[in-house]
Amino acid sequence: MALEITVGPPQLVIHHGDTVWASEPDGQLSEDGTKGLMYRDTRLISAWGLFADGVGWDLLNGAAVTHFAARVFLTNRRIISRDGVIDPRTLSLVLGRWADGGVHEDIDVTNHGMTPVHFNLELLIRSDFADVFELKAANVVRRGRITSNWNESAQCLRTAYNNQDFFRAVNVTALADSRAFYANGRLSFDIALPPGATWHGCLLYELQDQDRVIAAPRPCTVDATLPGGSAAGASLARFEAAATGLRTSNEEVYRLYTQAVDDMAALRLPFDGVEVPAAGLPWFLVLFGRDSLIASLQCLPVTDVFARGTLAVLGARQSHLRDDARDAEPGKILHELRRGELAHFKLIPHTPYFGTADATPLYLVLLHEAWRWTGDPALIEAHLATAEGCLSWIDDYGDRDGDGFQEYQTRSPLGYENVGWKDAGDAVLYPDGQMVKGPKALCELQGYVYAGWRGMAEIFDAIGKPARAAELRAKAATLFNRFNDAFWNEAEGFYAFALDGDKQPVWSIASNVGHCLWSGIIRPDRAARVVARLLAPDMASGWGIRTLSSLHPAFNPYSYHNGSVWPHDNGLIVRGIARYGFHAEAALIARQVNAAGACFTSHQVPELWAGLQRGAADFPVQYIGANVPQAWAAGSAFSMLQAILGLEPDAANNQLHVSPHLPDWLRDVELTGLQFAGQRFDLRFWRDGDTSRCDVVAGDAAMVVVE
Repeated sequence: MALEITVGPPQLVIHHGDTVWASEPDGQLSEDGTKGLMYRDTRLISAWGLFADGVGWDLLNGAAVTHFAARVFLTNRRIISRDGVIDPRTLSLVLGRWADGGVHEDIDVTNHGMTPVHFNLELLIRSDFADVFELKAANVVRRGRITSNWNESAQCLRTAYNNQDFFRAVNVTALADSRAFYANGRLSFDIALPPGATWHGCLLYELQDQDRVIAAPRPCTVDATLPGGSAAGASLARFEAAATGLRTSNEEVYRLYTQAVDDMAALRLPFDGVEVPAAGLPWFLVLFGRDSLIASLQCLPVTDVFARGTLAVLGARQSHLRDDARDAEPGKILHELRRGELAHFKLIPHTPYFGTADATPLYLVLLHEAWRWTGDPALIEAHLATAEGCLSWIDDYGDRDGDGFQEYQTRSPLGYENVGWKDAGDAVLYPDGQMVKGPKALCELQGYVYAGWRGMAEIFDAIGKPARAAELRAKAATLFNRFNDAFWNEAEGFYAFALDGDKQPVWSIASNVGHCLWSGIIRPDRAARVVARLLAPDMASGWGIRTLSSLHPAFNPYSYHNGSVWPHDNGLIVRGIARYGFHAEAALIARQVNAAGACFTSHQVPELWAGLQRGAADFPVQYIGANVPQAWAAGSAFSMLQAILGLEPDAANNQLHVSPHLPDWLRDVELTGLQFAGQRFDLRFWRDGDTSRCDVVAGDAAMVVVE
């Protein structure tokens, strides 16, 4: 039997809503690390450690039991106490920690020895109130003043940060079997335990954001994780019950899918009374235009909650003015909204920042796709004005020089060099490795606009505006032809990465072209060559398609965008390849990405991994600093399954088109509670010899068109 390999970042993370606590596997925080308790872009706790008479504890095991709760089992080292030596492994310490607004911690210490023990349990706890934006960049500047106050009678340690009118605070209240004392930066508890006895203490972390107080949850961790034991647990249960379920004999696919559902539930971020998917942890627990839109698209076969929330929240924040400092223009959809100290004082443009060229056309793509899944006319009524603004932006600002293509270039002194999904400063390169000069017309931007125009044409037809629909279809047809003329490389059998500022094609081989398959802008007679090029050895790592060819001089498998493998990128590529009828190739990539995802702890797919060749690396190698969980990484499981099952909604005509092509490694799938056009369906798929079949187990069979 093959050894099951498990890899992943050495960390322990709990999170719920705006609150995240990322720690070392033993639940503690080193004083020079980047982890901590973070709330709305501010790190409230930066160092946290447990000691017994100054001696640390040894980790036995620790794990998150849900996304919002974790338990850690520790044991003692040799302790020279006031009453004598306490031998190693005499004591157990169980740390429970869970988040719901604030944080609740439980500490249980048990004496497993045959003699009494007496020692001080000490908790080092410090706060730096660093802005997460600076923390990620390892460039933290202290601008304000930190004060700490210990209230003996209330057993509460209050640590606050003030910088002019910016304020954050954390109040830690101790409720324990013995009273706490505070000195020298540590809370301490005098513990005397006879043999077999247990000492219990609770720590309640109340958070404060300006004048808003976020209370700590009261139940202990064990109770909170029981069914119905906490609001966080009940919310998770409701989300998972409403989401599309999966049954399959393929354990790998089942675990990846169910973990992805759990990850998406965990990344729900409350905004304006609805929920949107946060981009990822720990750095991007924020509203993020492109990521939220793509994750919502991926999730439509599972839930429409995110699509509805994302359309509403991003639409409400659509720009109505030009502000070069934030790269804002009328009709544009935001890129990223931050709520920490730097944003408060406008030291960064993320208030919000609009430096994204793709979120605006992707808004149209999501609106169209959500309407096709739900058939809900209220979606169109609510968001048509936003969509019209997006269409105007595409013409007036997205096409900077009026040549019919979408180009970008920042106007902000703090703006990003690249504002496509590959937004690293060095992500768009000529074949010789030099940075492409702007304005840059990325290939996938043309595809997103093409899909957005065609989708909105269908919507305008449905609401009785045929002239508007015809106009958009004509524009899409023109773009299709001009794109296929200007971007095509006949010798290579592939499309240009981009056009540079001189309108010259950039012939670097990159995965972005796979998104053009997804959007449908690639000529059908060229699709076979494009697919073959994506699957060539320099692009196909065996763990998924690389972002950049390994033959490129700038290729680096450990880079962010120049040779790494991104699961969301592969998920869209798989959908694009399947769209053009290359089902075996789509299934091959899906299996490779699934195999990589299965190697990570708990089948939790990270943001990206190294683009090393499989074989040389017999397991995927993590990228340092990758977000885990990450919304569109989790959503890639849904994209690939949708492609394999051939799910194409048309709720306006009450037809769910199904064209399954199950590979031999995925011989049976059953979807339960699939939401389509206001109804729920159970669909069973299976391989009958070399043929894939579908049966409607529950729901109106007349609405399911099997092709």
